[in-house]
Amino acid sequence: MKKQGSIDSVDVRFDRGDVFSDQCPSREVLRHVTGRWGMLVFFALRDGQFHRFSDLRRMIKGISEKMLAQTLQQLEGDGFIDRVVHPVVPPHVEYRLTPMGAEFSERVIDLISWLEDNLLDILDRRHQA
Repeated sequence: MKKQGSIDSVDVRFDRGDVFSDQCPSREVLRHVTGRWGMLVFFALRDGQFHRFSDLRRMIKGISEKMLAQTLQQLEGDGFIDRVVHPVVPPHVEYRLTPMGAEFSERVIDLISWLEDNLLDILDRRHQA
């Protein structure tokens, strides 16, 4: 099935991306989802519930407000995250995964679980090198 989209005001038709092509928009999305912060946001939102910005910041230790805001904005722009603004003062904003984001997070969870299960072997090999 052909997909239609608009990338930088150019009509694009393709069946799937080609991550090896330097012109493929999949590279930008790949950068968003596989970066350190993107992966941790997927993992933090994996329960399907809405989470406030401050909750995410507490969960993801070491991330700055700027990087969390930028990562959430990128993932929202890519369609992985829903952002809901409640009309109160001060503003109350919550985030959760979209169905597509939840599907991708399953893969992230598998990757992180594998990494944590094999961490001791990885560290041993690192020290042997």
